[in-house]
Amino acid sequence: MSRTSVLSNAVRVESRETDRDSAARIALAVAAPYGQLFTLQLPDGSTLPLSAALVDVLRASADELAEGHAVTVLPSEVALSPAEAAELLGLSRPFVARLLDQGDIPSERLPRSKHRRVLLSDVLAFQAQRDRRRTGRQRVAALIEDTGLPY
Repeated sequence: MSRTSVLSNAVRVESRETDRDSAARIALAVAAPYGQLFTLQLPDGSTLPLSAALVDVLRASADELAEGHAVTVLPSEVALSPAEAAELLGLSRPFVARLLDQGDIPSERLPRSKHRRVLLSDVLAFQAQRDRRRTGRQRVAALIEDTGLPY
């Protein structure tokens, strides 16, 4: 039994040039202090209050779209295959398999199977940690270069 790719069912919104100005204005509007109440006005004139979580999603999405980035919407609890995790990280599947074997990215084996599943939230946490390390290395390299120390 084959499994449909989780990523193929994800909602992906491309940032079009014509939408960037609108996204930037929305991002600025919802960048107001947290806790401020926002409402959505429907075509019939009625309004619906937006929860803080929805405002956070709107803020994050609008920021990315305004910068020209595409946005993909997936629940963070979704389980990915190692190949899907590799695709999201921009890494090879064998490299991600090694990261799973080493425990760098948590995973679980499916019962009575050699297949594994990885939570999207764990993939995102790994990516954030990887980005922090990269930023730290860049700062150290810049500091060494600025002070003129031999590298």
